[in-house]
Amino acid sequence: MAVLTASPPPPLLSRSSSTTTTSSSSFSLSFPVTVVRRRLPTAVASHLCNPTKLDKSALIVAEATSEDELWAAACLRIRTFRNFREAVGIEDHKRYLAEREFEAIKERVAGKRTGFRRVSCINATLPLSHVLSFSDDLCSACKFSEDGEERVLVGSLDLNQCLSLPDEIIGMKPQGTGADFARAYLSNVCVAKELQRNGLGYALIAKSKMVAEDWGISDLYVHVAADNEPAKNLYMNSGFVYESDEPTWQARFLDRPRRILLWTGIQ
Repeated sequence: MAVLTASPPPPLLSRSSSTTTTSSSSFSLSFPVTVVRRRLPTAVASHLCNPTKLDKSALIVAEATSEDELWAAACLRIRTFRNFREAVGIEDHKRYLAEREFEAIKERVAGKRTGFRRVSCINATLPLSHVLSFSDDLCSACKFSEDGEERVLVGSLDLNQCLSLPDEIIGMKPQGTGADFARAYLSNVCVAKELQRNGLGYALIAKSKMVAEDWGISDLYVHVAADNEPAKNLYMNSGFVYESDEPTWQARFLDRPRRILLWTGIQ
């Protein structure tokens, strides 16, 4: 997850509310891709046994519309998917990983990644004031500004319109002509550790289905580790059903837990 140069992008789309979708086949974001050295906060919060009860009245779940928001999403993913031990140079390593993910998100969303017809980064965000009371670390790591308001990114996923994801099981639906337009996959699904078990995962998936329907997607897939029961429950409770398994030899070859592929219909 060669530095490219590009002409300045057109104005970004305004952010939609949690109940609207960004429409049209012409939707794209074009971001400059010159690497900018950004500060990644030094503190990383540990997983909490007793999750914080969240006031969701100011929650917005929508497609990303700015580089600052994509940077916050990159930071949340590094913070959520990786565990770090304190060591000399670890902060530089975290920043390097976040910058790599940031550039990868920008490239995919801007339509510059081969094999992806369209990609949207969908995020759940809260006002800074709603998060400060229980996690300074999360605020420091995943804060961004939008329309003069400081918000914190607390959940994220990518919706990918494509035939397949690299190194993953390929979905079988739909078949025939037009399959490359009508199939999509969820990836990089994550929720801040402090706020898990507050329904944010369900909100992100619900929003992704709305965007997928707007794109004309008929079949939506997600890959999940076979032993990840919480994730499987989330997806199955969101309407996904089992379609296929990753072969054991493939998981061993890729040095990762074996995955299963789940499917849901959109239209």
